[in-house]
Amino acid sequence: MIDSIKKTMLAGVGAAIITKDKVESALSDFVDQGKVTAADAKSMAEKVAEDGRKEFDQVSDQLNTKLQGMLAKLNAASREQVTALEARVAALEKANHKPVVKKIS
Repeated sequence: MIDSIKKTMLAGVGAAIITKDKVESALSDFVDQGKVTAADAKSMAEKVAEDGRKEFDQVSDQLNTKLQGMLAKLNAASREQVTALEARVAALEKANHKPVVKKIS
């Protein structure tokens, strides 16, 4: 599961790089055609790059928050299962009057 998430994020980074290249290419074409100045094209490219970084950071933060929540739920379920199993083992030990395994903590 973690590998799929990593691959998805890396694919997003790859898409961002491709988009940056396309933006630079399009702006270069506009400069060549005289539609915008080189300074304006540079300013636009920087704006697009900054917006992309902000969006990527925002999505990364949201993903991290969701993953932390999912992991916390998984850990809680596992802890509950271990506690329940420890209680069952303790009951069996008491019924048999001898320890089967020692408690996991």
